[in-house]
Amino acid sequence: MFTLLPFHIFFNYRKGKTPRRPPPKKPSNNQKDPVGVYCRVRPLGAEDGECCVEVISSTTIQLHAPDGLKANRNGEFKETQYSFKKVFGIKTTQCELFEDVAKPLADDLIHGKNGLLFTYGVTGSGKTYTMTGSPGQGGLLPRSLDMIFNSIGPFQAKRFVFKPDDKNGMEVQNQVDALLERQKRESQQSVPKTPSSRQRVDPEFADMINPDEACKADDVDEDSSYSVFVSYIEIYNNYIYDLLEEAPMDLIKPKPPQSKILREDQNHNMYVAGCTEVEVKSTEEAFEVFWRGQKKRRIANTQLNRESSRSHSVFIIKLAQAPLDADGDNVLQDKNQVNVSQLCLVDLAGSERTSRTRAEGSRLREAGNINQSLMTLRTCIEVLRENQMCGTNKMVPYRDSKVTHLFKNYFDGEGKVRMVVCVNPKTDDYEETMLVMRFAEMTQEVEVARPVDRPICGFAAGRRQRNQAFKEELSRRLEERGGPVDGEPPAALNQLLQSFPPLPASELSDPNDDHTIPRLIEALEKRHRIRQMVTEDYNKAGISMLQDLDGNLMSKENFIQDQRGRLGEKDKMIQNQKNEIDRLEKKSKMLEYKIDILQKTTNIYEEDKRALQHELESRDHRLQREVSEKKRMEVRMHGLVTDEKLRWQKECERRVNAKELEMQNKLWVKDEKLKQLKAIVTESKTDSRPDQPQRPSREKDRVPGEVFKTRGGGQSVQFTDIETLKQENPLGPSRKRTSSETGPNQEECKDGSWTDVETRCAVAVEMRAGSNLGPGYQNHGYSKRRKP
Repeated sequence: MFTLLPFHIFFNYRKGKTPRRPPPKKPSNNQKDPVGVYCRVRPLGAEDGECCVEVISSTTIQLHAPDGLKANRNGEFKETQYSFKKVFGIKTTQCELFEDVAKPLADDLIHGKNGLLFTYGVTGSGKTYTMTGSPGQGGLLPRSLDMIFNSIGPFQAKRFVFKPDDKNGMEVQNQVDALLERQKRESQQSVPKTPSSRQRVDPEFADMINPDEACKADDVDEDSSYSVFVSYIEIYNNYIYDLLEEAPMDLIKPKPPQSKILREDQNHNMYVAGCTEVEVKSTEEAFEVFWRGQKKRRIANTQLNRESSRSHSVFIIKLAQAPLDADGDNVLQDKNQVNVSQLCLVDLAGSERTSRTRAEGSRLREAGNINQSLMTLRTCIEVLRENQMCGTNKMVPYRDSKVTHLFKNYFDGEGKVRMVVCVNPKTDDYEETMLVMRFAEMTQEVEVARPVDRPICGFAAGRRQRNQAFKEELSRRLEERGGPVDGEPPAALNQLLQSFPPLPASELSDPNDDHTIPRLIEALEKRHRIRQMVTEDYNKAGISMLQDLDGNLMSKENFIQDQRGRLGEKDKMIQNQKNEIDRLEKKSKMLEYKIDILQKTTNIYEEDKRALQHELESRDHRLQREVSEKKRMEVRMHGLVTDEKLRWQKECERRVNAKELEMQNKLWVKDEKLKQLKAIVTESKTDSRPDQPQRPSREKDRVPGEVFKTRGGGQSVQFTDIETLKQENPLGPSRKRTSSETGPNQEECKDGSWTDVETRCAVAVEMRAGSNLGPGYQNHGYSKRRKP
């Protein structure tokens, strides 16, 4: 007999929908928080000159109108100030930005609350860098993933225990169904894919965040099981596309990607129907899935940005959480106890003016759709602000754009909303930056209802820890007592089966047989008595075992505490080693990246090297010619030097000989002078009167000396002679002259006459042919001496 269920219970059972909260209606909450708006100023580029943004304080910035721009009709420059929840300057790191902006949202996600974070600003202001980051400077998205998995890592459920129901809900599968699902997926993924040679290497998570900057949430519920699902979509030209959808490749006729539609679940929350949700179990796996979708995102090169985002991207992190059963072993098989929270990280495309980007064709259409969606977002914020401040009830135009329609639940009180306004301080973006500042200032005045905490399960706390301790103690006991290892039956069970009496033959061949059935009954009763006895024995043994376990529990707990202390030290050591390994791996990857760059640089240098090698060879040939010419010149100069050396040697020998001869002649002249003086003195003593001068003979007129040939072709005569002249005093003898009246070359004779002695010596007189005197002619003067 069947029992008819109520229609609403039957309908909910057929849908298999897991409600976000147990009550069908949303609980009301009067507490509201304003939208958190933050401002981040990027550094000026190398080509940018003047700066129009100045950070006044940690919450205020000031805009300066650039030269040539009039802020009002009077032509005066007007400086405007804008306040935010916090302002981050050009020296702010990605870690500091995450601590203040995204970390509270990731913590709320782990505790079952929703969150929305989006970046807003002019094109080229650093929105994608703030959200994604770069190697070594990971953005808000990878740091949020890292914090989530660091917090729930030990408490994650096995894969496919939680399963999306394609209607924005979660189903809980038992261990058997999850195992079958895992085996099915593994068999499907066992087919290897053909690697593409053109596929570039994606950056890994180890390159994005320093291990020292890792963080995790506090007060994580250890008695719950968690699973993380990620999805990645983009809104392009007001159409939604799934970036993680694996469409079959058709090389002959490729099909364009199919757009998705928005739907509303039973809790009136908006979701993308048919969107791929990938279950991930680690930060690296989630980051790999993100980059797989990032490569499909539409970007283009414009006049203002080399890699300008042409679509709004939305990365959704969905966290499924369910309590463990009373034993703390498996997930509670109750769909009403499953809580699903999600964090949406939105990278909005930058607003741009077509007059500056000079967009045409499809780029112009993309820019128009981007600006239209951002204008719709501004309109929705303005209507929300007016409804809250003026008490009106105007309809908010969420449906005018896919961006606002998808996130309308957050503005209605489904979670926290935070916005990071990115600003480029260059003067070219002054007018666009002023519009962004006005929108940000208006957004801060919108208040969003504070999300309500999820209900707490009624089971006792600490179930997981007690279950783990019981399993460890049971396995240790079984190992000590020879218990089952690797599924083998225990020895006591085999002894029990062997102690039972054998069953008699129970074949009935005659319906009137009255012996077989009584014997079988008797044997079964005997077995039953033996079983009762064994059961009593086992109960006694079990009680004693439990008493022993209770007796040793305190000592074991103390031992466990000591082991935990040692384990903590080992964990620190292992963590330090892991950090070192991560650092070395990161360094290795950076070196590989540098090697690729150096390889390209090497190819360029190789071309330069070949050109320089050719030039070097030509210069070598020219140098060889110059060297050979130099050698010939050296040989020639060596010959000239040798000839000149020989010539100077002969000249020196000649001059030395001439000098020796001159010195000999001087000595000879002195000797002759001495002899003549001696002869004159002797003659003056013997004769009373001087000798009569005699006419010199022809022989005496002949020039004494030797004749030498000169280099010029003439002749040189060397004279060695002394001529003595005597002169009588014409006045006759008179008074004696004093020694003071006599000259140095005059001498008084005995008869009172005076005699002048004139000695003439000519040395080295050179006579050339034709009565020409050569350069070797030397004329020596006469010297007068007085006779003694």
